[in-house]
Amino acid sequence: MARPRILRAMGRVLLKVAAGVAAVIGLFWLLSVIVGLLVWVVMIGLVIGVVYLGVRMMRTESGRGR
Repeated sequence: MARPRILRAMGRVLLKVAAGVAAVIGLFWLLSVIVGLLVWVVMIGLVIGVVYLGVRMMRTESGRGR
């Protein structure tokens, strides 16, 4: 009769371990999504900044040429 109790206890432990592993995997996935979105935002900001500076430089150069 002791055997089924041990198996039930082991099953509970395995379920807890599996839930912990799933939680860690989910956390790391969420963090990777957030970091990926931040990288995209920074890259888009850099592109917009470079375009803005280029347009501004072209305006100042064309104004000086007159």
